[in-house]
Parts: sequence; C-alpha cells; structure tokens
Amino acid sequence: MNEKLWEKSVEFHGHHCPGLAIGVRASEEAIKALKIEFSEDEDVVCITENDACGVDGVQVILGCSVGKGNLLFRNRGKQAFTFFNRKTGEQLRLVLKSLPEMERDEMEAYILNEPDAKRIFDFKTPDYELPERARIFQSVVCEVCGEKTAEHMIRLENGKKCCLDCASPYTRGF
Repeated sequence: MNEKLWEKSVEFHGHHCPGLAIGVRASEEAIKALKIEFSEDEDVVCITENDACGVDGVQVILGCSVGKGNLLFRNRGKQAFTFFNRKTGEQLRLVLKSLPEMERDEMEAYILNEPDAKRIFDFKTPDYELPERARIFQSVVCEVCGEKTAEHMIRLENGKKCCLDCASPYTRGF
C-alpha cells in the first residue's frame, strides 16, 4: 500500500474507514492489472456500482471524476468497480468478496495490506462495453420553467420543449 496515497484519500474523504480502503485497494489492483496511472483526461474510466466511501478512493488514486466524464455510476448497491484503459482496450471488473468478520480497524488494515488481492476481490470481465467519451451538448431553454438544460435531457410534450423536471413522467407500471 502506498501510504501517501492512502493519507491523501483519507484527507479527501474526511476519515479513514473500511469502505474507503475498498476503493483505494480496487484502484491499486486496477493500476497493476491494466497498467494505468492517474488519469489527467479520460484514458482511465471507472464505472462504480455503488455510491459509497470507496468511490472517493477511486477519485483520488485514479483521477476519475464525474465532471471529467470518466467516473460513471451504475448503481446496483454492489461493492463492484469496473475499470477501462482506453489506450489499450483492457478492462477489469473487481467485486468485493464476502470477508471474514473483523473489527472495523482490522478490516481496513486487511483490505489495504492482504498480499493476495484474490482473497479480497473477484477479478472478472465486465459484461458491458467501454462507454463513449463524454460529449458536450448544446443548452436548450425549457419552455415551462425557463431554465437551461442539456439538449439530450429535453422532452417534447404537447409541442413544448420540457426539461425532465417539468415533463410528465410516462410509466405503465414497469
């Protein structure tokens, strides 16, 4: 474990915890497996299946962020992270295994320091493709509330351009 990166992650997250350790360790394993490093642009992509503490570790260690367009949420409530290397096309999905019962600090240390990462994560191939690069969309004014929104988030309703907040939902029970 890289102590400086762990301390930087703790500073960013606000405290140390096993959840943060999961994201830090997943990022470290992705670095080794995919031969990646901190992403200044979109060459490294992470799709996280949770919105928990570990995501902060991914942001600090790999430079993935929502604003940059290389941190995407596919929230399934799973401690799972998929990493893509755009330069090589390599990909890896890491899924946290059921770990033995431990005290909080012991669990954190185990996740960060266990030499065999396969005791912590299942190493899998994702069942989805690398997403396209982030696009820049034109802004369109909602004809109901008057606020600007990205054109791909506009709906036509009764001949008016409506943002998602103003458009009537259309569901049929599914």
